[in-house]
Amino acid sequence: MSSKPGLLLIGRLQHCQIEWDTLGTKYNLLQFQGDRQQFLRDCQSGAFDGVAGLYRTNSIADTGNFDQSLVSQLPKTLKYIGHNGAGYDNIDVQACAARGIRISNTPKIVANATADVAMFLILGTLRYAMIPLEAVRNNEWKGTTPIGRDPEGKILGIIGMGGIGQALARRARAFGMNIVYYNRSRLPEAEEGDAKYVTMDELLQQSDIVSLNLPLTAATHHLISEADINKVKDGAIIINTARGPLLDEEALVKGLESGKLSSVGLDVYEHEPKIHPGLVKNKKVMLLPHLGKTTVETKREMELLAIRNLESALDKGELLTPVEV
Repeated sequence: MSSKPGLLLIGRLQHCQIEWDTLGTKYNLLQFQGDRQQFLRDCQSGAFDGVAGLYRTNSIADTGNFDQSLVSQLPKTLKYIGHNGAGYDNIDVQACAARGIRISNTPKIVANATADVAMFLILGTLRYAMIPLEAVRNNEWKGTTPIGRDPEGKILGIIGMGGIGQALARRARAFGMNIVYYNRSRLPEAEEGDAKYVTMDELLQQSDIVSLNLPLTAATHHLISEADINKVKDGAIIINTARGPLLDEEALVKGLESGKLSSVGLDVYEHEPKIHPGLVKNKKVMLLPHLGKTTVETKREMELLAIRNLESALDKGELLTPVEV
């Protein structure tokens, strides 16, 4: 057994392999690629004994969720999880805390890339871009594309005014949109700018476009339900680049079919990668396959921050961007 602290990589790195490899001078580097059952067997066999830090990508392909049953099998020596992702709803934070395991994530880095996708969806849904894109490839020219609408002068309601929400607001202002927002607490005046702080009901009633930019928790699951959709303006648009279960997709489909909603733009889904058939068949819905943070620059910075979190934790006992329990 090496005398160096163990550092376990789950999955693989795409952009920072060199930076990871250099840690081998200080730590005993291990890597796991497989499935959940194999991972649990390796934990139980002692293959990861001595591991003090664990690098986890936001993908759950190798292990599934870090739920209580998996957390209970993690090596007793584990003290830190460096999670590569802003959202951490697929980690049981309380179960980790009960075992003395501290977690870091990669907030703020994803803000610009995700806000770009949200703005792309806003523009696409206003112009029903999905219909002509399909038509022109089918040699139908414009097909049955309805007349679109301009972003200028529209009210954008941002639910969740953290880093991504604020980045989206900056982009929307450039298109002449007016911003209202709902957040757990009002922003300081310097961060708020000309955005107007409103209640949730006021936001739903006033907004031409509603954008979800907040974490998924037990309290925010199905934050937008059928009752909420009934409160929006006739012909409103809903955008979601955060987490799929924030929206009740059945209610979303009903809102589209009734005409209450004119369009919807989604990058995330309630049961992804499965998408509700009522959304797939509706040509006024703009669908993306969870591309929010998928740029070379953003992915590299996320990988690097997850690595630096673990290095700081093992060297100094301090995570750079800890998840607060």
